[in-house]
Amino acid sequence: MSEIQTAPIKNFALGIYDGPHATPKEVDEGPVFLGIKNVTPEGRLDLSEIRHVSEQEFPKWTKRVTPQKDDVVFSYEATLHRYALIPEGFHGCLGRRMALVRPDQGKIIPRFLHYYFMSPAWRAVVEANIINGATVDRIPIKKFPDFEVSIPSIGKQRSISDTLSAYDNLIENNRRRIQLLEEAARLLYKEWFVYLRFPGHEHTQITDGVPEGWEKGVVSDFYDTASGGTPSRKNPEFYGGIIRWVKTQELQDGFLFDTEEHITEDAIKKSAAKLFPANTVLIAMYGATIGQVGVIVEPSTCNQACCAVMPKAEGTSYEHAFLFFLSSKEGLRNLGQGAAQKNISQQVIRAYEMVLPDKLVMNMFRIYVGPFLGQIRTLQAMNNQLAKARDLLLPKLMNGEVAV
Repeated sequence: MSEIQTAPIKNFALGIYDGPHATPKEVDEGPVFLGIKNVTPEGRLDLSEIRHVSEQEFPKWTKRVTPQKDDVVFSYEATLHRYALIPEGFHGCLGRRMALVRPDQGKIIPRFLHYYFMSPAWRAVVEANIINGATVDRIPIKKFPDFEVSIPSIGKQRSISDTLSAYDNLIENNRRRIQLLEEAARLLYKEWFVYLRFPGHEHTQITDGVPEGWEKGVVSDFYDTASGGTPSRKNPEFYGGIIRWVKTQELQDGFLFDTEEHITEDAIKKSAAKLFPANTVLIAMYGATIGQVGVIVEPSTCNQACCAVMPKAEGTSYEHAFLFFLSSKEGLRNLGQGAAQKNISQQVIRAYEMVLPDKLVMNMFRIYVGPFLGQIRTLQAMNNQLAKARDLLLPKLMNGEVAV
């Protein structure tokens, strides 16, 4: 008997279910309504920002299925190729455009199935079955159970999962450290610039909520802004270059070391895309990602859904802008407009109220917050390299090129 078994995915599952095709009324607390935005491109759940379902309505939203530990959830419409394992203790339901596979653990290890879904081989299967719609792309959920997979023995699955998990465990440990450092940086920002408890505040006169020597205005008074552009897809020679091209879903409230797509210099010359300098702060303006922030570490471009923010005058800095926009995320989202998809404009960002501290306080702030952001940058760079190494290893383990 061959060690590799090729068969429809349904042969390895106890069930495959899609979620409700509607959205519940917004409530402040209750079970999680698990949406696409809660699954990261790297394959983990992100429950930092969630929509809730009331406990009273919960049975209505779990008629088809209630997600449980070791289910593999996935997106089947709009933003594709999102997969995550449901952890122990999860209490929620599938959101719109989300589905799950309940693995038959006598045939397939849930973590292995998750890794398999992240592999190039599976991605190719999905790509071959995409239906291009007028507004969004999707995969036919009714045909999904018949998509073929090639699965090794349980022993081989376990060895592959253990090898790849070693990388993910290191990434997760670094991510937790990053979260602590981010929280420390945000608290420092709030302490100094929201609560106005900066060094020397006891001896500083405050008039109309503004300390003496500080300037009150709007973002455009202190920072330059610009939006990006998308080179025409009709010209494939515009893509595949070496210049990073950022999309809104890549803004994860941190530093950006690389991008999914790269463009050429010719693309910049013949499109609205612009090359921005290192340490430019990018803010997402469209859809579910409104307010997400990123800092580019090398000169990069971005699409038109991003707003680039750069220091305009002496006394401004990327550290201040980055933490200002992190703290302003909810405020910007509340300004979103649009029936089908919420969005904000560059003008909304430019007109957003901002108070700039005097040069002494700004310099002290950079000295205090610099080590936090420096460590975050180092840990994110490390995670970036670990993820690249894992992603290079994954297909080689799956196809047997590398033995375990």
